[in-house]
Amino acid sequence: MRVIDALLERALSVTGLSVALSARRPTGCPSAARRRQFHFPTQRALQDEVLTRLYDVVVSDERIHDRGVPARDRLVDCLRQVLAPAGVGAGARQAHRTIHEQFIAPEPTEQVREAYFALEREGRRRVEYWLTVLTQEGALAPGDTSRRAKFLLTVLNGLALERALPSEGSILQSENDTLYMAVDAVLNPATS
Repeated sequence: MRVIDALLERALSVTGLSVALSARRPTGCPSAARRRQFHFPTQRALQDEVLTRLYDVVVSDERIHDRGVPARDRLVDCLRQVLAPAGVGAGARQAHRTIHEQFIAPEPTEQVREAYFALEREGRRRVEYWLTVLTQEGALAPGDTSRRAKFLLTVLNGLALERALPSEGSILQSENDTLYMAVDAVLNPATS
């Protein structure tokens, strides 16, 4: 839960809101003017809402709707947004340390598993949404959106790891080439 708490804190610092979150029934307590209270029936519903709001702040869906830009470039831009917050080098290493400390090093308790699955679910939902937008506008042939999203997320995971590792060349140029190759494989599977 510490990862979710840290992510929410980051999202709130960007939005400037103070939010009280509870997975219990409302108590009827009044709230301050800039403070909002939300009540969720389950911990999972709470996590899903927090992560949806976090992704809304950190990863915008606006770019995917800009039809003045080719679909290929829009999808690459959206994927690039997922990688950008951790940065390159020290920032990326810290992000990987956090992931390791929260999800890899400890035994996979139910709480650890649920926290990880909440992150994974929201990331997948966001990529599937982008692919659905492109399918609806005819830029992407109908197909297995979940499978395509899983492929793109796997590429993003590899690129995120590369951002944390030493590199001889330009990490960002290599990343850009890889993102375009992955997007081309999804948009034009017959020619890839």
